[in-house]
Amino acid sequence: MHESLIIELLGMRVDLSVVLMLIVSCAVVFLIAKLATRKLSVENPGKMQNFMEWVIEFVQNQIAGTMDMKKGRPFVTLAVTLIMFIFVSNMLGLPFGIVIHPHSVAEATVFGHPILPAVEAFNAAAAAGTEAHVEVAIWKSPTADVTVAMTLAAIVFILVHFLGITKNTKAYFKHYFEPYPVFFPINLIEQFSSLLTHGMRLYGNIFAGEVLISVILKLAAVNVVGLIASIPLMMVWQGFSIFVGAIQAFVFTILALVYISQKIDTHEEH
Repeated sequence: MHESLIIELLGMRVDLSVVLMLIVSCAVVFLIAKLATRKLSVENPGKMQNFMEWVIEFVQNQIAGTMDMKKGRPFVTLAVTLIMFIFVSNMLGLPFGIVIHPHSVAEATVFGHPILPAVEAFNAAAAAGTEAHVEVAIWKSPTADVTVAMTLAAIVFILVHFLGITKNTKAYFKHYFEPYPVFFPINLIEQFSSLLTHGMRLYGNIFAGEVLISVILKLAAVNVVGLIASIPLMMVWQGFSIFVGAIQAFVFTILALVYISQKIDTHEEH
């Protein structure tokens, strides 16, 4: 497995590859939105405008399927941002990956800072009397990092409970003690388990996809037979990964909308 590009900055461990890829994801989403809204036209809309209108209409239909559209309208922008950002993030690691191969502790540096996982791997190998083969990933899908996936889930989690407390206070606190007060611990655990599954589902699928791509690339490096065999495997898996990336962006967004709906709707409105 590839090591992460982690350095120590101001006493904290910072993964520079994740920071880089998040900036790239934000820039790509911003560029798409900018191009789609640059020349708005009713009579002759461009392809990018049609694409953005399709995305917004798709999201509105999903919101209408989870809650009253009058309550759901304020969340259209949130849902569009989530589905576009996560989809773009899922796709970044598919076309190519950038990996560096430091051969010693002295080479395992970036901007004058040691790459901590690489240094630890070299030190462990030296202590064991073996030779370390270290690979550090620079370009990858940010959602293949558990911190990013769980942070996205935590943002949704905090928003959902904030909305429940402020928009539907009585029903929000009441549901923790339903159907009987003895169920309070179970209902509480359920809330945190939803946070875990929300983030880990996204992380697990994207991370597994990138691991398999790495395995196929290693197969190609073995010999000519491996190279020939890896070509169709890579083509098939790349196509399947696009499908998985799109599905995971959709699932993450629709679950966020479902969680919001559960917290802002009262029992009388069901």
